[in-house]
Amino acid sequence: MTHSTEARPPWGVIFDMDGVLIDSYEAHFEAWRRMLRNHGLDITEEQFAATFGQTNADIFAGLFPSLEKERYPALGEEKEAVFRQVITRRFPEKAGASDLVRALHAAGARLAVGSSGPPENVRAVLTRLPAGSLFEATTDGSEIRHGKPHPEVFLKAAAKISLPPERCVVVEDAPVGVEAGKAAGCAVVAVTGTAPRSRLEAADLVVDSLRELDAARIRSLLPPR
Repeated sequence: MTHSTEARPPWGVIFDMDGVLIDSYEAHFEAWRRMLRNHGLDITEEQFAATFGQTNADIFAGLFPSLEKERYPALGEEKEAVFRQVITRRFPEKAGASDLVRALHAAGARLAVGSSGPPENVRAVLTRLPAGSLFEATTDGSEIRHGKPHPEVFLKAAAKISLPPERCVVVEDAPVGVEAGKAAGCAVVAVTGTAPRSRLEAADLVVDSLRELDAARIRSLLPPR
């Protein structure tokens, strides 16, 4: 006997944006390098990879401690403006992203984005993503005081879709994001690419592509009731 989605306990999926919905690694790296070179600075790919998923402020503090904190907002805005230029020229949707979002929506999942990026980036991505209109809520860097691995972004995203964290699955690509999702009390799916499988083992499920996922597999990570 089958049961309708209404008969099941409500559940949700919270997607990180960068590296999950869009393959933004190269676009962010290009934006960081262009912005920093305007100010006589540079960043290696090794440094960038180690900080991917962190807030701009945390990256500045960790990699450029001589920079005055008062400069962080303006430099961050400059970098993000370059990033939006890059993804406007060539939108890097992650393979399988829209198909998975549509399948989850059809299965009754409440959908949210939990990103450390600025609201302008989130809007730019969801406007261009074919299934972007299916997200019920977003939480972005302007709404959080603590970047990942702190769980704040996922706690706020879960609240916005009116669910306790334990009824939500987070989809992440970065180790700090996996840590944040687990700290929030969510189940976590990690997608390799930004980081190797060996650095994502704290997740409940690790996959190499969003195409390996469907609604039933994701929902199975949650308690039945």
